Amino acid sequence: MSVNLCIDWGNTNIKAAIFDNDTLKKQFTLEEGNVLEQVSSMMDSWKPEKAILCSVVDTSDELAYLLKEHIPGYLKMDGNTNVPINNAYATPETLGPDRLAMVTAAHVLQPSKNNFVICAGSCITYNLILKSRTFRGGSIAPGLHMRLRAMHEFTDKLPEVDLEGDLLLLGYDTETCIRSGAVYGIVAEIDGMIREYESNYPDFNAILTGGDAPFFADKIKSKIFADPDLLLKGLNIILNHNVQFPR
Repeated sequence: MSVNLCIDWGNTNIKAAIFDNDTLKKQFTLEEGNVLEQVSSMMDSWKPEKAILCSVVDTSDELAYLLKEHIPGYLKMDGNTNVPINNAYATPETLGPDRLAMVTAAHVLQPSKNNFVICAGSCITYNLILKSRTFRGGSIAPGLHMRLRAMHEFTDKLPEVDLEGDLLLLGYDTETCIRSGAVYGIVAEIDGMIREYESNYPDFNAILTGGDAPFFADKIKSKIFADPDLLLKGLNIILNHNVQFPR
């Protein structure tokens, strides 16, 4: 086995992790304006032999070049990357590689279940992978901060509201009503999605992940397993599947 560097460049955050013999040893949150320096420091400290980059933005080319030049076993992941599951998504060229990584990890960790992966981030993605190893797709919806921002930007008079402040089901003014609608609307959406999928698929397992997962974990009524590291675990699995030994 080798020391692996896994990087997830999302719309909001850039996360990195070091895996050693499939054990997550260290996690990092990177600053966008200083990514190359931070990753170079990680490579100097940990000497990774393999690396994978999963990016949903178009600003990661310099990082990709750095990894390719300095790490023997480098893989840039996309929707067409070879994975240890069946990818039945009809348009893999438009599939976010983060979704593919998450369902891969879900199946490897819970192979006897029909896994429903809910990622609460910039958007909320709902992703179903059957216990037959087949990723079928799911849904994409606006995330929490996107909903708060949209209500302000697409109306003339609604204020821009953040999460700081009272959170009540029954809002008592415009600010608390907006916050209630965004937060409890998502909670109801997630619970409703889980009920619909669970009624159609036996041996069901729901997993919550993503940057906003901790915020929602204690508000969802359905039985759900929270795994904030699911995406990074999936990247490590896919890296090992594609790069057996460093080149």
